[in-house]
Amino acid sequence: MELISFVGRALFVSVFLLSAWQEFNDFGDNGGGAAKSLRPKFNAFVSHVTTHTGQQLPPVDMKLLVAAAIALKGIGGLLFVSGSSLGAYLLLLHQAVATPILYDFYNYDVERKEFSQLFSKFTQSVALVGALLFFIGMKNSRRHGRQLRKKAPKAKAN
Repeated sequence: MELISFVGRALFVSVFLLSAWQEFNDFGDNGGGAAKSLRPKFNAFVSHVTTHTGQQLPPVDMKLLVAAAIALKGIGGLLFVSGSSLGAYLLLLHQAVATPILYDFYNYDVERKEFSQLFSKFTQSVALVGALLFFIGMKNSRRHGRQLRKKAPKAKAN
């Protein structure tokens, strides 16, 4: 059962690790293609947040944002494969930050082609979040389940 669990975690995390490896290889001096494609989406996200909340977000260097995403996916993925909850939390943090920025379907009209493509990718990302939450919940329930099953010491008979 442990082997099947490990293979499942390895297959799941391959999405994150391959993405981190590709972004790392393309990083360069300016953050690579990821920073270039992220900039307009991040600007649209900041505009959307400012419009709806009235709060101005501080300026962010795209190179730093891409480096943080690579670190979260890489370190989180390696820890997740080993069965660590910390890895799942790091991947969850990445998904929580990246999903609304990358898959901004809310900026498009429903009839447009981009809406359906972005919404599909958004729902896939939400499914990954659900799987990570399931993993965290199972790790916590097993830990608490073991503590509850401990038998009370038997009383000595005279």
